[in-house]
Amino acid sequence: MAEEALAPGGTVAVLADDLIWASRLVAAVERAGAQGARLSTEVQLETVLMAHAEAEPVPGEAALAQGDRPPRLLGVIVDLGGRSYDGTAAVARASAARLRVIAVAQHDDQSTRKRALDAGAQRVFSYAKLFTDGPQVIERWLEAERPVARSGAVGGSRA
Repeated sequence: MAEEALAPGGTVAVLADDLIWASRLVAAVERAGAQGARLSTEVQLETVLMAHAEAEPVPGEAALAQGDRPPRLLGVIVDLGGRSYDGTAAVARASAARLRVIAVAQHDDQSTRKRALDAGAQRVFSYAKLFTDGPQVIERWLEAERPVARSGAVGGSRA
């Protein structure tokens, strides 16, 4: 039962047009306890963001009162190396929708990493980091996102 209270209970959109990386990122999201939704175009991202805006509960509304609504969108992971979309623009769009965003890029591409951070990404991880530690990285990100659900717990920050 305690594990159930800690489950993220939502969806993470993964924008990646490379099938191998998209599959790895979605698998990492699912191993972290959330549902992964693979997107490969800006149009798909925009559709998900519009659906999120329509489904977002009124502040203070109980999560269980959502009824038949789709799972809550917890955030977006953007592969900055995508060839069919502008990764930095995707980060900016998701951030403008008030969603948490993490991005993945080449470890030595400092200018792309800086642009993504400036566009609103909370963090930019290297491909190697998400390949080796993906589920743990994503789980920590989701843990920071969701409210504390444990009885007797106070606050939501982690050291």
